Amino acid sequence: MNRQQLVEEIRRKKSYLCVGLDTDLSKIPVHLQSRPDAIVAFNKAIIDATLEHCVSYKINTAFYEAMGRKGWEAMEETVHYIPSTHLRIADAKRGDIGNTSTQYAKAFFEAMPFDAITVAPYMGSDSVQPFLEYTDKWTIVLGLTSNKGAADFERQKMGDEYLYEKVLRTVASWGNPSNLMFVVGATQADAFLNIRQILPDHFFLVPGVGAQGGSLQEISQKAMNADCGILVNASRAVIYASGNGDFATAAGAIAAQYQHEMAQYLPQ
Repeated sequence: MNRQQLVEEIRRKKSYLCVGLDTDLSKIPVHLQSRPDAIVAFNKAIIDATLEHCVSYKINTAFYEAMGRKGWEAMEETVHYIPSTHLRIADAKRGDIGNTSTQYAKAFFEAMPFDAITVAPYMGSDSVQPFLEYTDKWTIVLGLTSNKGAADFERQKMGDEYLYEKVLRTVASWGNPSNLMFVVGATQADAFLNIRQILPDHFFLVPGVGAQGGSLQEISQKAMNADCGILVNASRAVIYASGNGDFATAAGAIAAQYQHEMAQYLPQ
């Protein structure tokens, strides 16, 4: 999915919701847990219930890799089930020396039909470039994250700027607003005005709304640009809206609530 297609979907659905499929076997409804296809069955039900309210799905690969081969197979089946009308993000946070990143890129962009992958920029340009070589895909680089540890490095001053600001400015020169996004956590709302000045045209993937306490209204007011420019991720708040047999219906209802609120903030 390219930028134009993403923007068109956002405008058509009046939504910039990304549903996070951080599926934990111990947290899905009990009646599904004993099934050999429990994860896939749960994910498919969530996707069916939320499809019309969101424009993207984010699969956090750690939840699948932790289950070994079965988890990897569940991830593959899940991403193939997501239609191409939705941006399919592998939240894998990869990044290594060039030849290793090349293999990571092949894994997620060729062996599996992901449209985007999250990448850690710590090792520099040669660790990110192999992902950017796929011009029809998105590389989503960690910018300013929501966790407490963001204070350890990201918010440390380097001369006149913070480290995260240097990362944003530097990485932006490696690609363009049509193949680069940045992760900016919703709990860092006060930084969004400054970040939008640094990157006026790029999309941001924004985790931390919902269970982590980020404000959708505040993020939308501070981070949005003319093309919307943000994908707000909600994971636990949507997929675990109910632990009972009505889990899919409950997930759809929460996704619809997000979509309804988002429609109020989108540029007319």
